Amino acid sequence: MNARNSRALKPLPLPLWVQGAIEVLIAAVISAMLVLIPLMVIWSGGGFAATGIDFIARMGGQIWLAIHGVPLHLTIESATTSADTQTGTFWFLPWGLVLMPLFLGWRAGRRLARASYRDQIWQPLAGGAGAYALVGLMTSLLVPNGMVAINPLWGTLIPTAVMVLALLAGARREAGSWGRLIGVNLADRIERLSQHSRWAGSYVWSVLRAGFVGLVAAFGLAAALMAVQIGLHWADVAQVYQELGAGPWGGAVVTVAQLGVLPNLAVWALAWTSGAGFTLGSGSVVAPLQTAVGPQPAIPMLTALPVGLEPSWSWVFLLLPVLAGFLAGWWLLREGENHFDEWLSLKIRARWASLTLSTLALGVCVAVATAALAVVPLWLSTGSLGVGRLVELGPEAWLAAVMLGGLVGLGSMFGHLVSPLWEGYELVLPEAWNQEPDHEVGEDGEDGEDGEDEEHDGGRAGRRG
Repeated sequence: MNARNSRALKPLPLPLWVQGAIEVLIAAVISAMLVLIPLMVIWSGGGFAATGIDFIARMGGQIWLAIHGVPLHLTIESATTSADTQTGTFWFLPWGLVLMPLFLGWRAGRRLARASYRDQIWQPLAGGAGAYALVGLMTSLLVPNGMVAINPLWGTLIPTAVMVLALLAGARREAGSWGRLIGVNLADRIERLSQHSRWAGSYVWSVLRAGFVGLVAAFGLAAALMAVQIGLHWADVAQVYQELGAGPWGGAVVTVAQLGVLPNLAVWALAWTSGAGFTLGSGSVVAPLQTAVGPQPAIPMLTALPVGLEPSWSWVFLLLPVLAGFLAGWWLLREGENHFDEWLSLKIRARWASLTLSTLALGVCVAVATAALAVVPLWLSTGSLGVGRLVELGPEAWLAAVMLGGLVGLGSMFGHLVSPLWEGYELVLPEAWNQEPDHEVGEDGEDGEDGEDEEHDGGRAGRRG
């Protein structure tokens, strides 16, 4: 074979936008098959009455859209009279199931980042977003029936937004930094700011991270509490499984569905420990100090609801977010930078006054940061089944976020004040800070800013020998 024919047989490299579209289409097909295969297995075993394959395909498409967060408009007519027709909107985002398209998109984003040069990641992202938008649009147009109606606009935009977030997360993970990914080095831009701006930014960033630490710790404690509650009521859960009589495949579907909403239940447990509680249908509320639950569907996991607690001592569970805030304050002492306390110690001679003011400010800032970070997850854990009593599910997001932030902020103040006792930290202020700084002019004619920076660094917390 001559050289000319060899060159002619070499595969041409695909454009980046085509690679992005192919990766996203593969992710869409895999996620759709993971939904359709269980439905096909149940259908082949005689489930879903005497329905056809077209009904199963439509149901699979509806479930695929629902796990992306697309609202489904339901119309359920009674078999006897049309006067009993019920309508509503089903919208519930099962976090455990939405991890499926998120993981596939995250994996595709990593592959696309390896195939792209700096400043080119937008090309495969644009191609992938367009392909996923087309899949969402076609699905929302093909799967509606007499019982389920879907708005094509939401069926296009919401799945596309979910996939773009997953692609960005995967690409960022592969690139290692936003500078490598988009060609903008944030560190260089921060270095151009004044020293006071950098100190203020460092304090804000430390407070945000402390709020995140407090939120994660509170969520972990709430999830552990939920696991203990389920373990204590495991016999009741098993009894409901037996009463359902769904068979092996039906029981497997019930189990997978419960695992899919288990992260949502953990967020509800977080709202419960904040004192705000959550609702399980109209007129039902589950909170440490007030519990009123009406009739519930035969879902095994609901037998573990904390409905028999005495309000006289159930307030103890409100200490869990306070403990999480204590951990956040401890973390801030070890890893963060409390420049506001250093600034106040220079302005106010009485150490007890400056420490009190800086600690109160720290608690308020951590509370605001925690509430801001928690409100979106709390809102995404809510939903509605559209018809029946279960039209209100989950916590009141803003109320639970505010109460959670307040408890975490309170704990962070105690943690930041008490943790120096075992960490051995003390604030050492150089004597030069109490004097007027001498602005020395170097050989290049500029002030000696490096010396001032070194003096400030010397005034940070130091460990006793």
